[in-house]
Amino acid sequence: MGCGEGGYSRALLKQGAIVTAVDCSETFTTYVTNKAREESLDIRALCRNANELTGIIDNTFDVVLCSMMLMDVEDLDGTLKEIYRVIKPNGRVFISILHPCFKPKDSKWILDDDKIKVLVSDYFNPTEWVGEIKGIDTSVIYRHRTLSEYIKAFVRNKFTVVDLNEPIPSEEQMDMSSRIKWLSKVPMYMFVELEK
Repeated sequence: MGCGEGGYSRALLKQGAIVTAVDCSETFTTYVTNKAREESLDIRALCRNANELTGIIDNTFDVVLCSMMLMDVEDLDGTLKEIYRVIKPNGRVFISILHPCFKPKDSKWILDDDKIKVLVSDYFNPTEWVGEIKGIDTSVIYRHRTLSEYIKAFVRNKFTVVDLNEPIPSEEQMDMSSRIKWLSKVPMYMFVELEK
């Protein structure tokens, strides 16, 4: 779900998985199809909104991967209902999102004497705003939800939360860059595993 340019889809194909790549952008699904073809990979790419997975029958998938997309969907409950519908019983959903506690609209990450500080304001106000991604000349809609909103939505849509992880970089990773080292102090990402 939210396959973007398809990097994870191609990696899973190369590991022997049967992959259906889904994204709401026809530009991305076309790119995924063409790139897979270039690499002699067989992929099914569908342009769909996450809350309307038409053409996918119930109980189809063993695993659904939602990498950095669930935070962007407008209809969180509708999306989770559709994921629940298309995943097999006992199937797993793997989610990565920007950590909702430290990435609301007016948050600021500040480096002060090699220490990272995060200023967070208005955390409890779910909000939507238009912003940009550095280096890309296009506007993006960002959405902020609280951590409890996510957990309640998972439970409300009948999922079991199997694991929740705030990743910490290894020593080797921290040696690569001071920006990565910051992530050993404050998590930027949150990973969640759900089960149907």
